[in-house]
Amino acid sequence: MTQPPNQQPPQGGFGAPQDPPSGAPQPSAGQPPAGPPPAGPPQTPPLPQGPPQTPPPGQGAPPQNPPQAPGTPPAGPPGYGYPQAPGQPPAQPAGYGYPQAPGPYAQQPPGPYQQPGPYGQQPGPYGGYPTQPQYPGAPTPPGSGKGGFLRGKPAVLIAAAVAALLVVGAGAYFVVSGGDDAKDDKPVAGKSDDAAKPSGSDDAVDEGDGEGTGREADDDLNAGRQDGEAKVLFLTKNDVDLPRNGADVYGLWTVGDTVAKGMYREVAGYSAADGKKKWSVPFDTELCAAPVKTSDDGKIVIAVNDSLGEKAKCNKLQMIDLKTGKKGWTADIPKSTGFFSFSDFTLAISGNTVTAVGTGASYGFSLADGKKLWDKPSDGCKPYAFAGGPKLIAAASCKTSDYKVPQQQVQSVDPATGKPKWTYNTPKGWEVNKVYSVSPLVVSVTHREDKKWSVIALDDNGKLRSQIDGGGDEYDVRCGGSFVVFGQNLEGCTGVAADASTFYMSTKPTKLTRGTNEVVAFDLNTGKAKWRSKAGPERTMTVLKTDGGKVIAYMPASWDRGGAVAAIEASGGDPKVLLQHPTSTAKIENNFYSPKMAYADGRFFIASGRVSARNDEEEKETKTMMAFGN
Repeated sequence: MTQPPNQQPPQGGFGAPQDPPSGAPQPSAGQPPAGPPPAGPPQTPPLPQGPPQTPPPGQGAPPQNPPQAPGTPPAGPPGYGYPQAPGQPPAQPAGYGYPQAPGPYAQQPPGPYQQPGPYGQQPGPYGGYPTQPQYPGAPTPPGSGKGGFLRGKPAVLIAAAVAALLVVGAGAYFVVSGGDDAKDDKPVAGKSDDAAKPSGSDDAVDEGDGEGTGREADDDLNAGRQDGEAKVLFLTKNDVDLPRNGADVYGLWTVGDTVAKGMYREVAGYSAADGKKKWSVPFDTELCAAPVKTSDDGKIVIAVNDSLGEKAKCNKLQMIDLKTGKKGWTADIPKSTGFFSFSDFTLAISGNTVTAVGTGASYGFSLADGKKLWDKPSDGCKPYAFAGGPKLIAAASCKTSDYKVPQQQVQSVDPATGKPKWTYNTPKGWEVNKVYSVSPLVVSVTHREDKKWSVIALDDNGKLRSQIDGGGDEYDVRCGGSFVVFGQNLEGCTGVAADASTFYMSTKPTKLTRGTNEVVAFDLNTGKAKWRSKAGPERTMTVLKTDGGKVIAYMPASWDRGGAVAAIEASGGDPKVLLQHPTSTAKIENNFYSPKMAYADGRFFIASGRVSARNDEEEKETKTMMAFGN
């Protein structure tokens, strides 16, 4: 295998490496090639094979007769090259143009048509996910064969594009019906109500409603708590009058003693101790975008639609102080025209800047006053998604003469100016699909045509630090989120985390492991596995974050066993349970639909990622958020 100049050799990976393609260094930001790039060596070595990671263990009742999406949608117009479903590339001319329909790792619509996120599908065995396609003619989901994605076997990417246009065409996702009331979620600190009825619209069966909990009305949630089990701090039920097909949930955000989330036309803050609503920020139109992370001082910027109905555009920004619930500045994202109008913006916060990026457009706004700081570069490779936090990381797409061979970049961007500090060119054909960690920088990349997946680590100067050597395991990485039309979220994955020297990833439970799994730690300097920690008999672990030299993981509830929060020392060892949730409330905990989770200050919060019901009565009985603590 030939090595590109001035590069370290690959440190192992998800399959056997191939020889790097010939060609000159890839275009840098500001200097895109005119047509095919000239000959010469690439900046980075090609990435080894490996299908994408499979969905992680999840919660919620199994689906009942889920609807099938009718085939695949028409391809989008020519574009930068957001990932697409393999085997379905549209015929298009060369050039930048517009992005294609969202690809295998773009967000999928939750609820009636698809489940949220690439890995937010309906649960299957072991609290995990099914191995059968979710729509006629769909490829087999990744991880369904022996050896998984790490043996170099092709895996098949699940196409988010299937729902991207179908939902819009059906007029279902954007239909606004029902009243405009936005009432409090009802906290139930000590009592639970009747077991909730099935959740979902008339068109689909939803999950995460608490059905089958077997609990009697007015029963004390903590009455059956045993020695050593954590307390149920609260359980909230929905009291928001939602449109017919329900609404996505944004958050969870924890700021001090407040846990906040957004849904439909409201952002609300709740007491972390008892679930009582502390404040509410109502809107006349629907929420349409929100960052995964808040600013360091607890501020968030959300986006709402500019009007009601299917023609609404997601272009109104509102800053909110989550500590107090007070509104700050408002700003408009410049309106786009033509096919750009189909694009939803995704938001990210880094330093004193909030970024908004959509199809062919990206902007930076001051978090202090909402003034526009910068917009997309006039030439060169253009960002199509950002990841925020201590650093601002962009995924950018470059002009190419062959849509089957996209050229993309990872950029470290100055939040104040929008200009790249450094640029890493992925090998030709490899696309940036997720950022697992911003600092240290760990990135997921995929090869659409060859159906491969790899994870790479970059150093502070944008040089290849290592390529993660996954061995023979399959991994559970869940990257759920709200539906995005022709856009992409880089953030919001669980099942992965990193500290300064180590990257952590949850494995997939299999029949061979008898329904349990492990957390594997990888050295970021070599990409090699350092240690493995077993979840234990009949348990699984999903990595949430790193904190104070420990890896924090959630052990999902089952029908007869409460969930738990566990910690693993950075040096390895068995997981130590920090919170063991009561067995008596296990069925409620197990039934949150596509759950969003947060662990902060010794408390664990779990909330439904989407709320919907068949009618108003069931809507008000839907359990929406639960918290545990000592």
